[in-house]
Amino acid sequence: MATPWSHERHTEIVDREPVQRDPVGVGPWEGPVPDDPRLDPELLRGGDRRNVVNRYRYWSMDAIVADLDSRRHPFHVAIENFAHDLNIGTVVRTANAFLAAEVHIVGRRRWNRRGAMVTDRYQHIRHHPDAQALVQWAAGAEVPVVAIDNLPGAVSLETVLLPRECVLLFGQEGGGLSELARSSASLVCSIAQYGSTRSINAGVASGIAMHTWIRQHAEPPRLSPSDPGSQPGRR
Repeated sequence: MATPWSHERHTEIVDREPVQRDPVGVGPWEGPVPDDPRLDPELLRGGDRRNVVNRYRYWSMDAIVADLDSRRHPFHVAIENFAHDLNIGTVVRTANAFLAAEVHIVGRRRWNRRGAMVTDRYQHIRHHPDAQALVQWAAGAEVPVVAIDNLPGAVSLETVLLPRECVLLFGQEGGGLSELARSSASLVCSIAQYGSTRSINAGVASGIAMHTWIRQHAEPPRLSPSDPGSQPGRR
């Protein structure tokens, strides 16, 4: 008779055979160093183990930010932070992946950067003390605020055409958007759900909304594989 499966037994067997993983990134540059001001001499000497795409291997942080700034998308992302929401790091990381113009932290200035996986170094972040300050900034920048929350009367995100220039605003985990944020937004969109839960994680919701914008307005990424440092696995 077969031994019943259990999580504890499965974990014990797996733990006996540790998985060998290759080092992240690339080692020191081999051969003549390219004459490229974007490259960081220290990274060329010691290797580049950062969480960046191959295009940016050996580039200095300033050079990477400058290149990102040359092609950022015109949408912004904002999230309320009145209870030290741990999802903010995820929002920042996702905003970096989709190349948002800025991430706006509304409420508390301090937030847990662990979930951002160092992407906050490459993503512009702005602080606002409350939703009203965010709305005032958006009015001055002439970009509408689009709130994402499953509220009565909200427009389905799956059917609406998002403005090309906008601020996607998300509430904190649990409480959702504050009353001030709801009343200040020019448009409120809901994300379709089909299960039993009343809401989805704020970090997940931000990714869905950002990707909706990408599908509607962005071109497929065009990154040249021939740039210095783009060779994956170079040691």
